[in-house]
Amino acid sequence: MSTPAPGTLAWFEVATDNPDAAEKFYGSLFDWSFESSGSLTSGGLDYRNITASGAPQPMGGLFATHGELPNHAVFYILVADVEATCADAEQLGGTVVNKRIGNGGGTPDFAYLRDPSGNQFAVFTPRPE
Repeated sequence: MSTPAPGTLAWFEVATDNPDAAEKFYGSLFDWSFESSGSLTSGGLDYRNITASGAPQPMGGLFATHGELPNHAVFYILVADVEATCADAEQLGGTVVNKRIGNGGGTPDFAYLRDPSGNQFAVFTPRPE
């Protein structure tokens, strides 16, 4: 399978204070399967990759907020350069909520942004394999 092109909706994430209930809900509703993400889970984060029935690879993730963030869902757009995309978003009237660059450990660069209307979304650049 090829890597999605920049500008492509490439990932989504569900953040919840009750990941077991969310897994049961989405798994039953859409026949999704869930598996702990090795690198993120080993770092202490309860992060579960989501795979659609019959799909060759995960398409999203579910993580436990432990009440530290509001429950939410967010979509991720693949971009060639997170820093440049953040700068462009700000020039277009958006805001950068949080940015993580150079995380190490195989974690991609990513940022949460808001569009001029206040809608949150995220961008990321995968780490080279």
